[in-house]
Amino acid sequence: MSGGAGRRAAQHDGGAVGEDEHQIHRTLGAYCQHYDDGRFDEWADLFTDDAAFEFPGRRARGREAIRSLMETVHAAGPGGKHMTANTLVDVDGDSASATTDYLFVQPEGGGLAIVAAGRYHDRLVRSDGRWRFAERVITMVGDEGDAGGG
Repeated sequence: MSGGAGRRAAQHDGGAVGEDEHQIHRTLGAYCQHYDDGRFDEWADLFTDDAAFEFPGRRARGREAIRSLMETVHAAGPGGKHMTANTLVDVDGDSASATTDYLFVQPEGGGLAIVAAGRYHDRLVRSDGRWRFAERVITMVGDEGDAGGG
């Protein structure tokens, strides 16, 4: 395949699923795995230099500020795992938007407890040949503006 056809090679459920979407899904998955494993060098590299990051009560701008904030959050509690689902991706050239539902679980009393649930609202850009977060806004179930429910 030549030109843009390689990006839109596969068909799924009547819509094109291309290499860009695949790579964006890899970025979204790497965010969770790198964070959960405490691999902050790799995790921070998923963001552009001037990325914006926001979740209830906290904001940071720039890769290093985001890294510093989230290393502090990570160190404040027991380890856990992110579970994600229902990802929707829209690609427009070298930029994309994505929304993903998530749960964050931690060990509790011999089992697992859901300690957070909500949605990631992402703006991604192609940077240095790969997809990175330009902006991530995290909403939690029950927060003003959350589109969750029913």
